[in-house]
Amino acid sequence: MGDTEKSQVAYERIEDGVKVRPQQQGKQSEKSSTGPWYLASGFLIFWLLLFSAVVVPLFYRLPTASTLEDVAKGGFIAERAYNNLYEFDKIGTKVTGSDGNENKTVQFLLEELALIQANVLEDYFELEIDVQVTSGSYLKSGAIYMYRAVQNIVVKLSPKNSASETYLLVNSHFDSKPTSPSAGDAGHMVVTILEVIRVLSTTKQTFEHPIVFLLNGAEEKSLLAAHGFISQHKWAKFCKFVVNLDAAGSGSREILFQTGPNHPWIVNYYKTYALHPFATTMAEEIFQTGIVPSDTDFRIFTKYADLIGLDLGQCVNGFVYHTRYDRIDVIPRAALQNTGNNVLGLVRGLSNSTELRNLQQHAAGHAVFFDVLGLYFVRYSESNGVILNYAVAGATLLLILVSLWRTANASQVSVGHVVGWFILILVLQFIALLLGVALPVVVAYLFDKYGLSLSYYSTPALLIGLYVCPSLIGLSFPSMIYLKLQRDEKVSYAQQLQLVLHGHATLLAIIGILLTLYGLRSTYVVTWTLVFYVIPLAINLLTTLHDRGFAWTAVVKAFQVVPFLYNSYLFYTFIVVLTPMMGRFGMATNPDLYISGMTALGTVFSLGFLILLVHLSRRSGLIFFSLLAVTALTVYVASSTQIGFPYRPKTNVERVHYLQARRVFYEYDGAISKDESGYVFDFQDRRGPSPLKGTRVNLTGLVSMKSDCEKYMFCGVPLNYKTSESARVNGMWLPREQPVEVPSVPVLELLNKTVLADNQTVRFEFNLTCPDQTSLIIQPYADVTITNWSFLVSQLQTTSPYLINFSYGIDNSPLNIFIELKKSNGDFNVPTFRFGVSSLFIHSKGDEAAVKFAASHPSYAVAIQWPAIYQRYIF
Repeated sequence: MGDTEKSQVAYERIEDGVKVRPQQQGKQSEKSSTGPWYLASGFLIFWLLLFSAVVVPLFYRLPTASTLEDVAKGGFIAERAYNNLYEFDKIGTKVTGSDGNENKTVQFLLEELALIQANVLEDYFELEIDVQVTSGSYLKSGAIYMYRAVQNIVVKLSPKNSASETYLLVNSHFDSKPTSPSAGDAGHMVVTILEVIRVLSTTKQTFEHPIVFLLNGAEEKSLLAAHGFISQHKWAKFCKFVVNLDAAGSGSREILFQTGPNHPWIVNYYKTYALHPFATTMAEEIFQTGIVPSDTDFRIFTKYADLIGLDLGQCVNGFVYHTRYDRIDVIPRAALQNTGNNVLGLVRGLSNSTELRNLQQHAAGHAVFFDVLGLYFVRYSESNGVILNYAVAGATLLLILVSLWRTANASQVSVGHVVGWFILILVLQFIALLLGVALPVVVAYLFDKYGLSLSYYSTPALLIGLYVCPSLIGLSFPSMIYLKLQRDEKVSYAQQLQLVLHGHATLLAIIGILLTLYGLRSTYVVTWTLVFYVIPLAINLLTTLHDRGFAWTAVVKAFQVVPFLYNSYLFYTFIVVLTPMMGRFGMATNPDLYISGMTALGTVFSLGFLILLVHLSRRSGLIFFSLLAVTALTVYVASSTQIGFPYRPKTNVERVHYLQARRVFYEYDGAISKDESGYVFDFQDRRGPSPLKGTRVNLTGLVSMKSDCEKYMFCGVPLNYKTSESARVNGMWLPREQPVEVPSVPVLELLNKTVLADNQTVRFEFNLTCPDQTSLIIQPYADVTITNWSFLVSQLQTTSPYLINFSYGIDNSPLNIFIELKKSNGDFNVPTFRFGVSSLFIHSKGDEAAVKFAASHPSYAVAIQWPAIYQRYIF
């Protein structure tokens, strides 16, 4: 017998009368060695338990609150801040122009500051207090925002004999939205600032740059007071850096969601001095897209004064945001301690910053940053991030090629044979990735189509069945079909499964490259997910584990713990933050598309590799049908039971914004052509009026205002506190037989009508007596042009109708207005322009009928409403 014959004998053996190659035997052995179906179920349950045991507790973790007994330690004292918040909360609502804001809150703050000033270490510091009363105007979103006599309380704390002309600005606001006592937005931040001033001014730890603390009294009405400070205050020109503190939630950690711009060194200070980091580049990029229905003073400081800085905000429990439930009882002392520790540390660090001496030398791009479960903070420059993204993506693709070669070698087939199968797998994984994102979005679309949007609003656990399970089904189904049907007798099942994971990794690498080319810093999520696939792949290749059946899966599972924990933490953050916002996205937008998309992405990045390992089970199809069953059950619960109803009293309320509206149309001759009353609804969420049907609220006669919006300037009704296009387009009118009684009727008095010397221009002069929240709408006729007026002239470069939103604080004197209009034929004995006056009486509950109507709303609905009047004149 020759050597060849011996080799052939060695290569074959008889099994059940059939010659079987050792590799075939290995393949059968591998299939039989895969675990039973219930181990795969346990595998998925393990990750769910890991998320519940690690991610959720760390997300809500807060430090121990300090008490008055800890004063000697020189740190932030949460108990003292909490006592201040209690008094702040007792004041009630603090709308700009109200007694609560302009008198009670200002007095409270000045009294607290006086106590602080009396205890300043005068050998070390100088503390100055200034009350600024400011007026001005600016353009935003095509409208003029004009303000008069709004108040700022400004405090400057300087080291003794400081020569620095670079100031650090720390800002928050003390005014509120109507009906809200504003303990969270932004009382939490106001009392934090008070306590930080106390600690700094009574501790012998000095600093280089003076610190200006701005407590502004008009943020909620489009950031007015911040503009007044930065454009006019005597200290504003020295302010170069801002730490802005705001809120879109209440009672937990504050997130860093904006930095810079163009000063990546700033994030180093956050990393060093923020004791409890909570931040991500992704939050910054999402916020700056404009999809979040909020804005902060940070925009004013960066736009109108080129300041740089940090924008931090409360973001958890946004359900109480801007409602009457934003009270102190939802804010634990530990939340104040968390914010206080961070702000105190940042202020101390930044006030000694050497970079502030010459900021221009340090302007260089952006930073990539994120916290890891609140335990550790990662930061690197955008340029280094680009290098890292490309390096990790390249390493992934290279190691996968090496793996394909090793697989071919171990299987005794050509590399081309393995590559052929891998190309098929890559196509299937591309389909899987699409399904993983698309299926949750399809569920969201169908729920919305049948009027069931926001079903998860009060029961976030429904997200698992509605969106997570469909995403897992989509991610696993193509590979399950492939592994069941493929008939490659040369490449083992274990290696085929490994190729499936390689396919997913290849797609992530390609996505990472494309997103990096696009310039998205949030690509770090893709990169770090791949890092923890590349490392185990390298380990498996450097050892024999790669070629030893399913041994390679143990290393993969071990390393997947890290990306699972981080990615699930990251996307859980966005779900927690964005879900309450979905209740104020308006009727025009399907909010479920955002939440389903975000949940799908979180599933892809957290479980994208792990769900593929379910195919280790002999009965992975049962896992697929189990996921399908969970989805079906959840769909039933969400659509057919009260669990899927979005709203709950006090905790997850429906926001019902409307005006008790009267509208009066005066014609050119002074005659009244229309005088009617009703309720103007601006429904805040996708479900619109449907949740109120079947309750005690009588909505008989409720109609869309689209036809009125086509005929009249800004729909011919009073403009709500928000004046966005969607609010007008989606407004609804409920007629009321009894005329709405307003506290007073605004008076527009024509003082003079003068034709100027050119005989083509006429000048109108008016006095307007109106409440503190008034909008003016001005529209010249087609053959008339406004050439000058008493507002910002730059607005005249846009098309009419022109909108001017006017607010005042402590000065309620009449508004003097002039308008000059030009007409080529000089005939001014005919109508030249329409003049609308929209006035809100925010500080009034309204007449008896309106109070009764508000009381008819169910307990889960919060009526946010007040009287208003719209007067249309023609001159």
